Amino acid sequence: MKMYIIILITLSLASFFYLKIADKFNIIDKPNKRSSHTKITIRGGGIVFPIAILLFFFLNDYQYPYFVLGVFLISVVSFLDDIYTLSSKIRFPFQFLAIFLILYQLEIPFIPMAVVYFIMGLGMINMFNFMDGINGITGLYSLAVISGLFLINTNENIINPDLIIYVAMSIVVFGFYNFRKKAIFFAGDIGSIAIGMFIFFIGLYLTVTLKSPLILLLIIVYGADAGNTLLYRKFFTKESILDPHRHHIYQKIVDIKKIGHLKVSLIYGGLQLLVNVIVLKSYALELSTQLVIFFSLIIFFILVYIYLFQKLKV
Repeated sequence: MKMYIIILITLSLASFFYLKIADKFNIIDKPNKRSSHTKITIRGGGIVFPIAILLFFFLNDYQYPYFVLGVFLISVVSFLDDIYTLSSKIRFPFQFLAIFLILYQLEIPFIPMAVVYFIMGLGMINMFNFMDGINGITGLYSLAVISGLFLINTNENIINPDLIIYVAMSIVVFGFYNFRKKAIFFAGDIGSIAIGMFIFFIGLYLTVTLKSPLILLLIIVYGADAGNTLLYRKFFTKESILDPHRHHIYQKIVDIKKIGHLKVSLIYGGLQLLVNVIVLKSYALELSTQLVIFFSLIIFFILVYIYLFQKLKV
């Protein structure tokens, strides 16, 4: 318990000093016509997420070195992107390398399924980045996902729980500044991509070890919104899928229904917690039963997305 208090204080100080540094060097997010916020806000506050992972690494006998290296590399590039807006030609190679390092850490053999995992990893870290658009959503949703991963790991004792606890504490510290009607800072690319990397690593580790595809549903709420929005933009608009936009359901709820950011973030987190209960009750069942639940929930969320998208048309 003493160590957890020290870690919490360290993360709090890191967050406080980053706020001062970012303010001095003008590391800010300026709202535009595609933004869901209306005032200039400091970005990059999610720097505490990779800091938490590095603290775990140095205080726990350098466990999971390739994963940590991947997080470090992608965090440096993402932070530079927060400051300078880097080209995708610079960002994507580092994303590929970071995902490769996770697969190497987990000793995934080079088989066709490894390609699926690779694509899944790229999709997940960009999904968390794309979904980071309103106050509270990255932190609250990530806490909902992490709670499910933590409980499964508690049952199975596969991953050092301190890794999950340290990151959860960093989200709470971040939340002090972000879980507000008027956020003091945003996670930025460094935060959203680092937390996406973390969740991909823990989720894939548990999925592969337990041979339980149902664990992947611990990100179904984000997955349904991000995945279906991507398909909509690809086939029904002339926009580049890499450009900022306001087509996500959470953005439409905020913009059209005028529901507050934190309420929408709580809805997303709450929905994921409900799915977590199903996953926790079912992840150890026979594979055939898991697959029925898996595809049933995916179809359900696709239909819900289509319904809400039609309902929220301007």
